[in-house]
Amino acid sequence: MQYFLGIDIGTSGTKALLLGADGQVRGCATVAHGSLFPRPGWSEQRPGDWWKSCCAAVRQTLRRARLGAAAVAGVGLSGQMHGSVFLDASGRVLCNAILWNDQRTQAECAEIERRAGGRAELIRLVRNVALAGYQAPKILWLRRHQPRLFRQTATILLPKDYINFLLTGVRHSDVSDASGTLLFDVAGRRWCTALMERLELDPRLFPPVGESCAVIGEVSAKAARQSGLKAGTPVVAGAGDQAAAAVGTGVVQPGMVSATIGTSGVVFAHSDQPVPNEAGLLQAFCHAVPEAWCVFGCMLSAGGSLQWARQVLYADRLRKARSAAARDRLYADMIGEAAKADDGGTLLFHPYLTGERCPYPHPHARAALLGLTRRHARGAIVRAVLEGITLGMARQIELMRDLGVPVEEVRLAGGAARNAWWRQLQADVYGVRCAVMRSEEGSALGAAILAGVGVGAFGDVVAACQRLVRVRQTLRPRAERTRYYRERAAQMRESYELLEPWYRRIAGDAE
Repeated sequence: MQYFLGIDIGTSGTKALLLGADGQVRGCATVAHGSLFPRPGWSEQRPGDWWKSCCAAVRQTLRRARLGAAAVAGVGLSGQMHGSVFLDASGRVLCNAILWNDQRTQAECAEIERRAGGRAELIRLVRNVALAGYQAPKILWLRRHQPRLFRQTATILLPKDYINFLLTGVRHSDVSDASGTLLFDVAGRRWCTALMERLELDPRLFPPVGESCAVIGEVSAKAARQSGLKAGTPVVAGAGDQAAAAVGTGVVQPGMVSATIGTSGVVFAHSDQPVPNEAGLLQAFCHAVPEAWCVFGCMLSAGGSLQWARQVLYADRLRKARSAAARDRLYADMIGEAAKADDGGTLLFHPYLTGERCPYPHPHARAALLGLTRRHARGAIVRAVLEGITLGMARQIELMRDLGVPVEEVRLAGGAARNAWWRQLQADVYGVRCAVMRSEEGSALGAAILAGVGVGAFGDVVAACQRLVRVRQTLRPRAERTRYYRERAAQMRESYELLEPWYRRIAGDAE
């Protein structure tokens, strides 16, 4: 039996997973790492913390699997996208990594659009608009505000690529993760040197790039001592977390879409050709599947809105919860109350607690609860929150259909896929067949599958997913509920358009 190790460098921790060639997960472990918020809107992490949590997670996984390092035939990585790791010529980290959810770079986003020749020209070059989370504006920010560190910078890596560098000594990236730098020619699957020239960025700052399942190196002797892996184990390039999660849920063919509700909410669709994305409302990237592309959108506060409701409406029970498991069980109780609190559609929740990226790219958007009366108890409010989150996800699916992307099945993942009522709500709101997978491991599982393809255990990514990824449950939309939620979706759009000028005023950004 061959085994493949998937490692996911997440925002809150690192997960390691050992997958057998028979599709069984033999071991899994997650080790937390912290974040730093030095100023409002800033979000950073220490890259060295990723490595420590990676090594600990790998050792725990091997121990739980009761297997030695020699059983690992290949290693694949996934990671949080867009983060910036600045290295000097010797490979030393120069400063904290600036993360995907950092919002300091609004001025740099405007500069990129201006230097590119306008928004339409930027989309033509890289298929995406400038968002604060992307890597390119962070690079310009460092050049402007920390010129001494920028002059010392020899290479700029993405989070998972930094861990691959520590594992192998090789500086390299893959097409899916590089797509999120805003410096990548997505259609051509190569760096966009034309945009780099306009931004006065040296192409030598960026590593070579290749397909996600390509072997880039081997575990070094030093990394083997620290991680518990065997020196010489092949390591593949891996993928950004969204593309890796799509592989882990089998979204690798046309018509297949995933809807993942965690803290954020991501809808991801496979495409056999580059997606034009002319309006720039979605993100159009290369997929982890060779010669395939993808389009996806990200709501910033999906499950994060439910977490907020728990903190505000259930503070008493939250304080009494003695363990993480008890705090998680509270979510099920909240959804149970919501299921009994059908208020006839008088409450509407806008889930924009931290601004929004998709379907509305507005960093100063705000949350709103509309239609509240004295008769509404907390269950009705929670129901409005759940419906608002799900309607926001459905709007992303609509945007994909508008681009000609087929949507035949939505595969549900994240916390929302663990609750039966919320699963059916998603099927009703999306209006399409939905599926729940046997494994919930997502990005780490996808990284392990890519490792298996890279070392030749499977013919290609599609064949590997057909063999390893299994559906546990299929849900059908109920026609009358789908019609009802279409009306609610129209109300969401109309009310947002009415409130959007006010969001600008309270943020001091009135036109």
